[in-house]
Amino acid sequence: MPRTLDLNCDMGESFGAFTVGDDAAMLDLVSTANIACGFHAGDPVVMRRTLQMARDKGVSVGAHPSFADLYGFGRRRISGERPEDLEAQLVYQIVAMQGMARLEGHAMTHVKTHGALGNMAAVDRDLAELCVRAVKAVDPGLVYVSLPYSETFAAAERAGLKVACEIYADRTYTDAGELTPRSQPGAVIHDANQSLDQVLEMVTNGVIPTTGGKLLPVEPATLCVHGDTPGAVGMARRLRDALSENGVTIAPFAKP
Repeated sequence: MPRTLDLNCDMGESFGAFTVGDDAAMLDLVSTANIACGFHAGDPVVMRRTLQMARDKGVSVGAHPSFADLYGFGRRRISGERPEDLEAQLVYQIVAMQGMARLEGHAMTHVKTHGALGNMAAVDRDLAELCVRAVKAVDPGLVYVSLPYSETFAAAERAGLKVACEIYADRTYTDAGELTPRSQPGAVIHDANQSLDQVLEMVTNGVIPTTGGKLLPVEPATLCVHGDTPGAVGMARRLRDALSENGVTIAPFAKP
């Protein structure tokens, strides 16, 4: 079944003297980049440099906001924030990335929440609506990247935002269609063949295989490959080649 699919990667996650991932190599393979906004990783210099590389390689860009959690790389579950404070933090990150993108002449197309924030919002309606409000307040024309079967997907649709359904190459799924928590065995797929089989099942057959043996219908718009894991570039190249061999064209879900 010939079709088009976006290939996205979370990047711009270096910070000061610390380098995370090979963004330059990954930008040769993906069609969309989700760039850290400084709250879980990244800094103004890294943001700008990543935007410039993405622009020069024709890769669409978006904001990748998170909880204020540099120490935990945005993967710690944070509670107790006043909703208006958290919303302001998200707006701040999105506006910063949007402004930097405009400065570099490469308009931002979307927002994708990072780590614990994204995982918590996926199952918490109030938090999902808060994230969506922040995006819509900045620019209702931005696309919201979201997991299927999630509260964020539903909240973005209710708010009238365009939604890009995202699937993962290296994560397993529960019977509810949620990502298996990283605290559980088998949550992250390390075997390249298993990852490839899962991606082809989701993209070419339109179903998500779950850990409980179910097949959940899905219409993916974008596939995420992580850039901060060992062998990430090689895995991304293999996935892209396999998708092309199966008649899938790699192209961004939204262009500037």
